[in-house]
Amino acid sequence: MNNDKPLRLTTSQTIPIKQKFVTILWSKPFHIVFIELLEKNYYLTLVQNIYNRSKTINQMIKPSDRCKHINEIFNDSIAESNLTRRIKYYHLPCQMPSLNLSCFYDDIHLCLCYNHYKQRLANCFEFDHNMTFNCFGRSLCQNGGDCFQDALDCPTRSICVCPSCYFGTQCQFSTSGFGLSLDAILGYHIVPNVNIKYQPVIVILSLILSILFIIAGFVNGILAII
Repeated sequence: MNNDKPLRLTTSQTIPIKQKFVTILWSKPFHIVFIELLEKNYYLTLVQNIYNRSKTINQMIKPSDRCKHINEIFNDSIAESNLTRRIKYYHLPCQMPSLNLSCFYDDIHLCLCYNHYKQRLANCFEFDHNMTFNCFGRSLCQNGGDCFQDALDCPTRSICVCPSCYFGTQCQFSTSGFGLSLDAILGYHIVPNVNIKYQPVIVILSLILSILFIIAGFVNGILAII
């Protein structure tokens, strides 16, 4: 890592119900990885000084990896003061063993706690917490879906992250207005790229019932003709 302005790249993955892991394939150089599980709920996942393109990284996210907002760390007089006065205190949270912080953030920064000789210090950089993800105005996502690309220049793939009640590769389908929809019920239970026999019970059961209904329909049609 050097003194260049940090380059931010973002991707998104859906974690199916009952699945405790996610696989991210990434070919671009990187040094720091944050995972945002909920809105502005960041976890520092990885810090590496040297990028190794062929390396496979297995990482478990722990509660201690969560980046706390400054309102959770400082008292109101410091947290609500102006940035010039407040930022002077940013090394202190990293030096408090009771907090056990790896990172924290304010409205415009993300800060990492790191060891510098025998001191624990904070390294902060600007971070847009309200970034608009629209693939630079070329988004195909519908119904307010966010568009993510794998690179700022010459992207090779893009994906849509849909808001609640919308689904599909471009968020083109809606579950609103339907009392019961099989897609809405089973959508997040289906584990992609997994053999049918390893799918959740509800998926296997729905498949069996669908096959039985189709067979019953054929039999009923044949008997009606006879």
